[in-house]
Amino acid sequence: MRFEYQSGFGNEFATEAVAGALPVGRNSPQKAPLGLYAEQLSGTAFTVPRSGNKRTWTYRIRPSVIHKPFVPFAPAGKRAGELFRSSPFDEAITAPNQLRWNPLPIPEEPTDFVEGITTIAGNGDLFSQAGIAVHIYRCNRGMGNRYFYNADGEMLIVPEMGRIGILTELGAIQAGPGEVAVVPRGVRFKVELADGQARGYICENYGAQFRLPDLGPIGANGLANPRDFETPVAWFEDKDEPCEIVQKFGGNLWSCETDHSPLDVVAWHGNYAPYRYDLRRFNTIGSISFDHPDPSIFTVLTSPSGDAGVANCDFVIFPDRWLVGEDTFRPPWYHRNTMSEYMGLIYGQYDAKEEGFVPGGGSLHNQMSAHGPDLDAFEKASNAELKPQKLAGTMAFMFESRYIIRPTLFAMECPELQPDYYAVWQGLKKNFED
Repeated sequence: MRFEYQSGFGNEFATEAVAGALPVGRNSPQKAPLGLYAEQLSGTAFTVPRSGNKRTWTYRIRPSVIHKPFVPFAPAGKRAGELFRSSPFDEAITAPNQLRWNPLPIPEEPTDFVEGITTIAGNGDLFSQAGIAVHIYRCNRGMGNRYFYNADGEMLIVPEMGRIGILTELGAIQAGPGEVAVVPRGVRFKVELADGQARGYICENYGAQFRLPDLGPIGANGLANPRDFETPVAWFEDKDEPCEIVQKFGGNLWSCETDHSPLDVVAWHGNYAPYRYDLRRFNTIGSISFDHPDPSIFTVLTSPSGDAGVANCDFVIFPDRWLVGEDTFRPPWYHRNTMSEYMGLIYGQYDAKEEGFVPGGGSLHNQMSAHGPDLDAFEKASNAELKPQKLAGTMAFMFESRYIIRPTLFAMECPELQPDYYAVWQGLKKNFED
């Protein structure tokens, strides 16, 4: 196994782990080189315009069809409702209240990545390919001979604790806190642990694939640069022994047996592949005069919907940056938004809420639910000396969606839900003088 990468977002890559494994001139020759099988992995419909068409040709030791029938899969040792699940998110009434959670603990029993995924909230309908789900993963054991793929959506993985090795059929990726990885719909992979245990967030995207946002008047440069995204080179696992493949399909988990590793792609070429991105390479844009622009300037990736500018999901970050605006309230202002926001913290402190919002935790401010700085943040920012200030050592993020994000019953009943979150604003007093 090796972690090697090619740079660029959405590029057409060609890579082989063994010289001569890639055919020349034909995607599917009568006989593929080295006795391999040619198999295409299509991430979009065949007739999608060329600019948005996603597909990869793989040249593998065995085709993917070699496996036993799938049967239902149920991870053992999970609390009631603490499962990897999907839409519809209708098991609990969705209230307009602001919500915040403490981190979910690392399991005490040996738990791998798939077993350790707990669903917090979601929206939309996976069968209509719209919406997202928000999950927390917690694991303390590698997957070994268990493999996974998601037929319902792509997975944006945001590590908060511990480095993970994501070994996919198209190559190996390592990601830790401050980095993200995206595994496309249908790509098979397993997760191994570099630090013994790991925790983080997942956005499961049922809708249009994540892509870079348009820059508009910003111009040609800024935000996330395509060259900073990294796609793995070909790597394969030639292993003939009993293996398990777990699939998420139609909102349920399924399992099948096979007699070999499914990560047996010796070479591939195409533009449908996993990738990672170091969030610290994000080129932050902000005001150098007064006020500050909308938080959309922090968008790393976007999944568009049918309405221009109204996202199925935006992935937004709040990294290190300079604050320089004059006569300006510098933390995020008080706000009610037509979009719904699930927010998490990877490390450091978030400037609008320095207490109570901690790494591994999360908050949910749904459509038109008022939110903003707590009392301490408001008082501090209102009376601070306005001089250039570096906000450093922090990385928060947001999954923002046009649809109401509906918490699961588990999320509403777990002990990690903070019952007194509303109290952070109750001390804001009347300052008006007529």
